[in-house]
Amino acid sequence: MADPEVRISGGVADESGDVEMQGGDSADVMEVGETGADDAPGEEVAEDETAMEAEKPAARVTFVDYLKSPIVTLHIGSGDVATQLTAHQALLVKSPFFVDAIAPDSASPKNSIDLKEDDLEATSCFLEYLYTGEYFPHKLPSGNLQADSSTPAVDQTGDQLLKHAKVYTLAEKLSMPALKTLSHSKIHLVTSTAVAELTYARYVYSHTKREDVTIRKPVASFWGQRSHVLRHETEGTFRKMCLEYPEFAFDVLSFVLDAEEKREERRRKTDEGDGGKGSARKRARGER
Repeated sequence: MADPEVRISGGVADESGDVEMQGGDSADVMEVGETGADDAPGEEVAEDETAMEAEKPAARVTFVDYLKSPIVTLHIGSGDVATQLTAHQALLVKSPFFVDAIAPDSASPKNSIDLKEDDLEATSCFLEYLYTGEYFPHKLPSGNLQADSSTPAVDQTGDQLLKHAKVYTLAEKLSMPALKTLSHSKIHLVTSTAVAELTYARYVYSHTKREDVTIRKPVASFWGQRSHVLRHETEGTFRKMCLEYPEFAFDVLSFVLDAEEKREERRRKTDEGDGGKGSARKRARGER
């Protein structure tokens, strides 16, 4: 980094590089080493040192630093499915949720946290993300998901969709926006059936807020574009879903009506462009 530019107030440098003080009165000329009565000794030096310290880059935190931090135990689930997971405090506090839960700056930070309402698989994905920056299955450079021999190529039940949806809602709880974005992108890379999609839609509308259009809008769009086909494939489940979650039914209907309005607008513009000829809808037989 270049040295900061130094300016000498009230002085003019001649060709030899010496500085002559302006003002004409020899009493105003200061010899090197003199200090004005109004100057505070060391004040400028202190300011320069403060500025230099402010410009110093923060020390790099290495992975070893993370591993040297205290171990925190996470209690997942309850009863027969209760499980304990452990993680390093310095990594956990990347989440604001754990900053508050652990309180690492306090005299006695917590080393045990209850997450009994959270999903074990989603929590393990979160921890994998903390340590590696990804979670399985990874997104490949091609834009596809990494192959998983333990799961079918087509999600028939919704389990694959729910895995990423649960990571999404956990990331929302833990205030991890980058993980939310990653999990949401993976949802759209899963090949699934209508039954799986409806299972996923049920989870979304029962575990997310109405304002969360990021995840809800694509669900409504999916069903709005295919409802005439998919509702038959899911038999009465689609109807039950609409009755159980009116917001889902409203969002799907809104999408369908918005799409119809756009089609009507395009037809109207086409009619105007053709001078109103040849584009009018055919009158129903028997209409007078």
